[in-house]
Amino acid sequence: MQPQIQPEILSPRADKRRRLFDDENLDILSHLLDDFLRIPGTSIRFGLDGIVGLIPSIGDIVGGIASCIIIIAAWARGVPYVVLTRMATNVLIEVAVGSIPVLGDAFDIAWRANRRNYALLTGTLYQPRKHTVRSWLFLIGLCVALGVLMLVPMLVLAWLANWLMHRMFGTNTYFPAWF
Repeated sequence: MQPQIQPEILSPRADKRRRLFDDENLDILSHLLDDFLRIPGTSIRFGLDGIVGLIPSIGDIVGGIASCIIIIAAWARGVPYVVLTRMATNVLIEVAVGSIPVLGDAFDIAWRANRRNYALLTGTLYQPRKHTVRSWLFLIGLCVALGVLMLVPMLVLAWLANWLMHRMFGTNTYFPAWF
């Protein structure tokens, strides 16, 4: 007796989502956001993210929101969390530095967070062990840098308070002598 073969029933919704986050669409998105226009006579390329970033106060935020699409697609496709953190950091750096007038706009054009994130996505999915150590080192370095950035202002304020106490009262009140 022949076994009966049952057809596989695929949900149309799952198929649309898969096509939405496929490599071709994400590559097109990163290309549109980062480098689809070229300044004639030069090799300088920029995209919608650089153009929208010229709008004061909201341009970089809108560009950052558009950049999150690639991060969401990476999460949906199962990219490791350390790589997702690295991708989010790329976008945060672009938004934070991009908010500086003029200099930030030039940085947006040079940084290309969306192309970086697309490369991280494809590299992680197709060569799974390629970026894990590098991503962990990046994350550790980022944490150390953020720790230093938080510690330095606190040390400067403590030194300033010690200096003021010394000037006002003539003693190093509440702080060690080495400070």
